[in-house]
Amino acid sequence: MKKIGFFDSGIGGISVLRDAVRLMPEENYIYYGDTANAPYGGRSKKEIYDLTMEGVNYLLSQDIKALVIACNTATSVAVGDIRKDLSIPVISMEPAIKPALENVSGKVLVMATPATLAQERYIRLAEALDSQHRVINCPCEHLAGLIEKNLYDNPSVIADYLRQLLAPYAGKAEAVVLGCTHYIFVKGAIAGIMKGARLFDGNAGTVAHLKDVLTAQGIKEPGGRKGTIILNSSSDDQYTLKMYSRLLSAEQ
Repeated sequence: MKKIGFFDSGIGGISVLRDAVRLMPEENYIYYGDTANAPYGGRSKKEIYDLTMEGVNYLLSQDIKALVIACNTATSVAVGDIRKDLSIPVISMEPAIKPALENVSGKVLVMATPATLAQERYIRLAEALDSQHRVINCPCEHLAGLIEKNLYDNPSVIADYLRQLLAPYAGKAEAVVLGCTHYIFVKGAIAGIMKGARLFDGNAGTVAHLKDVLTAQGIKEPGGRKGTIILNSSSDDQYTLKMYSRLLSAEQ
């Protein structure tokens, strides 16, 4: 049985993998996180592209049947070229601006890496959907890196950064879009600061789309069995792999 490959710049894509496993436990999965080079958000476009292609090529060497780019930054830079070169389905992420705008009437704060917000793919999406200019971009330059390093060992560092980052927007936005898969792991802290705002992310839509594509192409595994999950990282140490496992099994 072939596997579904998941790529992310680090731990963030585990949140997408977790949702996929819950929706389709019968599938086999392989995850590759580029934790050794995380975060991607402050890197140049060329660096992001080269690192993404390296990770994708690793997953392709594992004979996968579908690829999920579980990283908004990598998607914004490289997904076009990846799709051109592959015959297997390639599923990607995009910030959940559309459902946020459709569900609230006020301002929508989009939290994302500077690289994501600067790419033409994001700019086109925001312009197409936001005719009333309700979207507020919030570049989160250091957040993904802080989550990579401090999520369990020093969460107060993340909380302090979020309070400083979001203070200007508290009470001014009705919705917050989590435009990086890393941010899912701190959505409780974000909700506590942005009181009353609804939080949106692209995970559920992405894995639902994955299921639809697998079904349409006749490559979805039948139910009634439990698949396998392989976790790999460019940072080949036990701490990182234990972190991946812990996040995968978390209830949040």
